[in-house]
Amino acid sequence: MSLNLLRWLLAPRTSLLARRIRRTRHYEISSDAAWRLARLRLHPDEVPYRNHGHSPAS
Repeated sequence: MSLNLLRWLLAPRTSLLARRIRRTRHYEISSDAAWRLARLRLHPDEVPYRNHGHSPAS
């Protein structure tokens, strides 16, 4: 099963928003980046998870 199909099945609202984001930006961003952007717009409480691992090592 592909990642895109799995995302459609598990989070259809996020997938629809990602598709709309990608279309309005004339497909300049990848579907993966659009999906992550849509996920954060719909679920702002998940921002710490996105930021995890992207900070410099202490």
